This record gives sequence, C-alpha cells and structure tokens, in this order.
Amino acid sequence: MVIEELFRSTIVLFVVVDPLGNLPILVELTRGLGADGRRRAFNLATFVGSMLLLLFAFAGHQILTLFNVSLHSFKIAGGILFLFLALQILVYGGEKLLTKTGDVGVFPIGFPLLVGPGAITTTMITINTAGQLVAVLSVLIVMLVSWVILRRIESLYHFLGKVGADVIARVMAIIMAAIAIEYILSGVREALQ
Repeated sequence: MVIEELFRSTIVLFVVVDPLGNLPILVELTRGLGADGRRRAFNLATFVGSMLLLLFAFAGHQILTLFNVSLHSFKIAGGILFLFLALQILVYGGEKLLTKTGDVGVFPIGFPLLVGPGAITTTMITINTAGQLVAVLSVLIVMLVSWVILRRIESLYHFLGKVGADVIARVMAIIMAAIAIEYILSGVREALQ
C-alpha cells in the first residue's frame, strides 16, 4: 500500500513540478549563462525547490496554523493559482514567466517554475492522504529526477526540438489544469462539510 501511494504521489508531484514541460522556458532563461552558469543555476533551483517542499512537508500544517488558514482554503487558493499557471502556459507557452532580474536559479526557476503553489499544495495533500514519509520521499525522488533532467536540458531540448518541447509543455499544462480543478473541487467539498 505504501509503495502504491508513493508511486501515485511521485507521479502527481512530477507532473506538477513539470521539468520537461518547462524545457523551452528553462533554455530561454539560461541562454546567456554558459555551461557553468547554467549548471549553477539549475543546482541552486533544485536546492531551493527541494528545501521549500521539505519545509512544507515537515512544517506545512504548523505554517497554515500560524496564519490561521485551513487546508481546504489552501487547496482552493493553490488550485486557483495552479490553474492560472496552467492556462498561462497553454495560452502563452510560458513566455510571460520570463524574467532576467536577480538569480534565475532562485526566481523564477526554483520558485515558481519548479516549485510553486501547485507543488506545495500537492505536498500538503500528500501528507494528509498518504503521510509524511510518503510526502518526503516523493519530494526527494521528484527533485532528484528534476535535477538529472535539468543537467541534461540542452541535449533533451535538441532531441525534442522547439515544437516537441512546446507540445509537451502544453500537454502537461492540460494535466496541470485538471489537477488544479481537482484541488479546487476537493477544497470546496471539504469547506461545505
């Protein structure tokens, strides 16, 4: 049962983090950095994303309690933001997320591209449905796989091409939108009970 929950939670979190769907954006954001700068940015992004998700895996409920926010409210808010992000990727291809200010490894790659409201909400839901151990293992697996993908980004992008990467980004965005709707509906159902 734990293996099944871990597998399901890992797949859902991977779809939400979506390192493959973000390929075109990530290539564009790191275009002028060179190989060493790109590697540093992706290492930093993976570290920041991992720490943020682990923080919510270990202290998410305490953080929500501190701000007097219920999990169903967090699901609804996270679902709406996640839906907005998915629709933005579908309509604009993610280009509106581009920014050149500061360290791109932290913002926008680490947060919100890899780890945003959807990933945080997914981690919080996993804690409630499958437990903290499954949530932490899911985070570690997904962020490790994401790091490996980011390290191979140039060759993956050349293999897929711009059209292939854009198709993957939009298919993943549709799945993201469906997950976002599930979060919203789940939060509304819980709020009405």
